[in-house]
Amino acid sequence: MFRLLRPSRPSRRRALTAASAAVAVGGATVFAAVSLSTGVANAASTTFTPVADTYVDNSHTGTNYGTSGQLGVDGSPVKRFFLRFTVTGVTGTVGNVKLRVHTDDVSGSESGSGGTFKAVGSTTWSETGTTWNNQPSIDGATLGTLGSVARNSWYELDVTPYVTGNGTYSIGVTSSSSDGADYDARESGSSTAPQLVVTTDTGSTPTPTPTSTASGDPVLVGAGDISNSGSGDSATAALLDSIPGTVFTLGDNVYNNGTTSEFNTYYDPTWGRHKARTRPVPGNHDYNTSGASGYYGYFGASAGDPSKGYYSYDLGANWHVVVVNSNCSAVGGCNAGSAQERWLRADLAASTKPCTVAMWHHPRYTSGANHSPDTSVAPIVQALYDNDADLILTGHNHQYERFAPINPANQLDNARGIRHFVVGSGGASHYSFGTILPNSEVRNSDTYGVLKVTLHANSYSWQFVPEAGKTFTDSGTTACH
Repeated sequence: MFRLLRPSRPSRRRALTAASAAVAVGGATVFAAVSLSTGVANAASTTFTPVADTYVDNSHTGTNYGTSGQLGVDGSPVKRFFLRFTVTGVTGTVGNVKLRVHTDDVSGSESGSGGTFKAVGSTTWSETGTTWNNQPSIDGATLGTLGSVARNSWYELDVTPYVTGNGTYSIGVTSSSSDGADYDARESGSSTAPQLVVTTDTGSTPTPTPTSTASGDPVLVGAGDISNSGSGDSATAALLDSIPGTVFTLGDNVYNNGTTSEFNTYYDPTWGRHKARTRPVPGNHDYNTSGASGYYGYFGASAGDPSKGYYSYDLGANWHVVVVNSNCSAVGGCNAGSAQERWLRADLAASTKPCTVAMWHHPRYTSGANHSPDTSVAPIVQALYDNDADLILTGHNHQYERFAPINPANQLDNARGIRHFVVGSGGASHYSFGTILPNSEVRNSDTYGVLKVTLHANSYSWQFVPEAGKTFTDSGTTACH
């Protein structure tokens, strides 16, 4: 079944390390998870774009559309489109494979019937030579059928039974509806081209046991969406007990209303054990109490000026940490020219540290079903990008998600892009995923845990540490700009 997936200074970025390298391999981008030292199954995802795609039209039987930026499927006149992927370099057991297609951002691309996707036996058809008259036979198994599709949206199909490993795979798409759909071809560009996402199990390693950093590099560790009457916060607090470093929170520290009583009843016996080393972030539930008075009263000076909630500090020799208040209406806005945005730009300009991490509650980009990407923080992201920041940590959706380095428009940018994380895994009940955004690399919605970020001199390493008894993890390293 298909799933809707809605939609400066010179760079000093060094090469990505092998721990989480994004490497162009033909039409693929490979993301490899590092093996942990201490059994957890490690997943590696490889995204392939087509090596060929085209469509055919029975009203123009001799015409080739291989250089078109669009792929049409229709029942009248009959249009069919074809995709061919070459999967190479994949090791380990294939766990799942997703085909992702994006509808064109033009009037009429939407349809009540998005087409039926089938395997095609031929893998030698020519992108620039295929016409209606010589099209390959769509003779394989049905992979899935797409119902109603909207304009400018991503859709995803599980094709795991078909794509079993390295090799060349062809897919043909047909429709019996006279209300045709139009998708983006590979010629439309990398941000909207079809994708084949292959995820493999790269092996099993012992369960990770957090240890102190041998190098002495500073550590940030934490999550958001934390404490309530359940047991999730107790599970993540137990992880903090064995991980040294500065604890961060990413908002919604206690549910449901951030009252003093809730902080004392739920947060204090769990994460409160580490209050003395915590630098918090406020969330919308914290502001359910007027002025977030429970939050500021509990954390005191560590939370910054209660009239602002935004502050910064340095950690180690090379890192600057910025805490933003994404409860924008409570502090005069987050828009360009607001007091907070002007403070942020001045703070970044004054920093002498080569690496910067920022954190707040509401994510600019997220694939979560409960909360959409938040445009109100876009000026904050722009200010960080303009000043070569490296890392953004957020919460709000109760799950874990990691993005590739991206620019403020969520376009892949391996030169100056900022890697975004959503770490709403602190203990509040889980949310599901809905729209999978472009450049979302890793996701999990059933495991409580914390993100441990080790701040090296010119790079950072991350490790998602799961609650006891769970096996999901994610780790890697990226250089500073």
